[in-house]
Amino acid sequence: MEEQQQKILNLMKDDDYVPMKAKELAMIMKVPKNEYNEFLEVLGNLELEMKIQKNRKNRYKLVEKTYYDGIYRKNQKGFGFVRIENEEDEIYITKENSLNALNGDRVLVEILEEKNKIRNAEGNVVRILKHEKDTIVGIFQNNKSFGFVVPDDRNFGTDIFISKKNFGKARDNHKVLVKIIKYPQDGKNAEGKIIEVLGNVNEAGVDMLSLIKEYNLPSTFPEEVVQEAKKCGDSVNEKDIPNRVDFRNKNIFTIDGEDAKDLDDAVRVEKLDNGNYKLEVHIADVSYYVKENSLLDREALIRGTSIYMLARVIPMLPRELSNGICSLNEGEDRFTLSCIMEIDKKGNVISGEVVKGIINVTKRMSYNDVQAILDGQEGIIDKYKSYIQEFKNMEELAKILKAKRMEQGYLNLDIPESKIGLDIDGKVISVGKYETSFANEIIEQFMLTANETIAEKFYWLQAPFIYRVHEKPDIEKVQELNKFLFNFGLKIKANKDNIYPKEFAKILEETKGKAEEKVVSNLVLRTLKLARYESENKGHFGIASKYYCHFTSPIRRYPDLFIHRVISKYLEENYDVSENWIEEHQKQAENRAKQSSEREKIATKVEREAQDLKKAEYMESRIGEEYEGIVSSITSFGMFVELENTIEGLIRFEDLGDEYFIYDEDKKQLIGEKSNKVYKIGDKVRIKVKKASKLLRQIDFEII
Repeated sequence: MEEQQQKILNLMKDDDYVPMKAKELAMIMKVPKNEYNEFLEVLGNLELEMKIQKNRKNRYKLVEKTYYDGIYRKNQKGFGFVRIENEEDEIYITKENSLNALNGDRVLVEILEEKNKIRNAEGNVVRILKHEKDTIVGIFQNNKSFGFVVPDDRNFGTDIFISKKNFGKARDNHKVLVKIIKYPQDGKNAEGKIIEVLGNVNEAGVDMLSLIKEYNLPSTFPEEVVQEAKKCGDSVNEKDIPNRVDFRNKNIFTIDGEDAKDLDDAVRVEKLDNGNYKLEVHIADVSYYVKENSLLDREALIRGTSIYMLARVIPMLPRELSNGICSLNEGEDRFTLSCIMEIDKKGNVISGEVVKGIINVTKRMSYNDVQAILDGQEGIIDKYKSYIQEFKNMEELAKILKAKRMEQGYLNLDIPESKIGLDIDGKVISVGKYETSFANEIIEQFMLTANETIAEKFYWLQAPFIYRVHEKPDIEKVQELNKFLFNFGLKIKANKDNIYPKEFAKILEETKGKAEEKVVSNLVLRTLKLARYESENKGHFGIASKYYCHFTSPIRRYPDLFIHRVISKYLEENYDVSENWIEEHQKQAENRAKQSSEREKIATKVEREAQDLKKAEYMESRIGEEYEGIVSSITSFGMFVELENTIEGLIRFEDLGDEYFIYDEDKKQLIGEKSNKVYKIGDKVRIKVKKASKLLRQIDFEII
């Protein structure tokens, strides 16, 4: 359809073009009769997007004015912004010019005032192309003869009016899923019908269920998909073993967290006679079971990724695969795609090949146990006596690989993850940092090396592939960061043509172990672009790598599954793959990369909101308590403070004491009008918890 649209636009851009009716256009473009209705649909879409228009004689021509297609992001105060794809700056929209667009709607915008040095461009929404949501999660408020649903998404833009006949079985203060039957217009609220009651707002599990419904996540698998998974069985196909490299006589280990269930990577390190290392990274051969265009494959593509909502997981594949035949469980034969690398003493990969393998994991290890072995803890040493040297080899190689990465400019952003403890009912009982050790680092270094080796190999083969892309940051963002770093006597040397990860790495190294380390790491992270999936290799800035892909987690990420399929094809055809297959899968790679990037964004948002919700719940019972924290960011409406346990709260201007504070946008500082007291990023402050709301996912502090 996009190709047809472009052909129509190109025709109309021609200097010799005169406005034509639909049938005349179809004749010129040689549209077959059986495709005429589709052609009319394409014309209709172009008209809807205001790229073409009809004159009074029903003849089509180009629209002379330029309109921009983007996603509207609404603020609680009524105004909003429109983000245009591949554009850094957003277009500001006043409440009056929003055309009642709702948060997330796809809209068409005209520019009223161009961007200048002071502010973004200002625009006017001329058409709502597509409402993002037709269902909303919120709290039902019963007013007897009518009701309202207050959306969980506070930026949505409107409460939803519910007539009595559309209450369903909802009761006051229940979380509900409401279907929108009329969108807001002429100052009136949206209207809706309650289609599902999720439970009382304080009932166990309702908070996570609300997130699942809010983002329309596929929380259960269709029965036919489950049945297809069950047909894969629970043991490997003996007939296919002769076609694989047999690693079952070797000591191979999985190293994961204590509670991991889907084990998709196993490793082995051997020291060679020449002093080099042989690194084996064995990855579950999921593509052997999930065939292209099967029901399992289509479902996996829809999901794109597994989503981890604290104690609840929404997997990409049914557990019959993810915890069963695809999981590299100890003592069980499993099919793999295995990346075998020889690495020298400086961390250079001398050679790398990928083969179809079969393994039988010797021991399932946890990060804690491996670290205890490396630390020489009594008791654990005796338990794993015969494998000690294997883990020492791993430690040795991981240190070499890490040192080489750091030398290249690898950005070691030491930003701790949150560890949230829940009781049996899902209520939060603890919040703290997720502690990691060098055992985690071992697996990270080995996976990074395998991902790079695979990406480089298939890049030079010009195979249809999905790469993990992380482009260099914009120079404007780097200059903005330097304004912050100036406060710490630091600066990143960069210009438009020369932005190198090594410069960022130097800053991170200089602040390591200092009070400002956490803040600087966060600021650097905000300066970097988001990584995404693409069918074209553009390198990975964050890990200072020319070639990078995701190969090591096919149980939980679709791009890994896709490239496994490509790798398998090349191995089966002895690297002599037909041009037709390559062309077909190149198009697939483009589509799958885009879809996977979109699903990843949703997964990241859901996971973050699940954590924010539980952190707010944790602080609801700690109102009035005092803590020490660090100023993590400063805005025009107050400053955010992060506590040692990773919880972040907002101190609004009115909670900064008795005087008025002025916001210095350039330096991102707050300055007291009378006392000249300055608050800046990185300052240590003492706070009291003022408010916390699980429903709003917000925490407010006040300064002491």
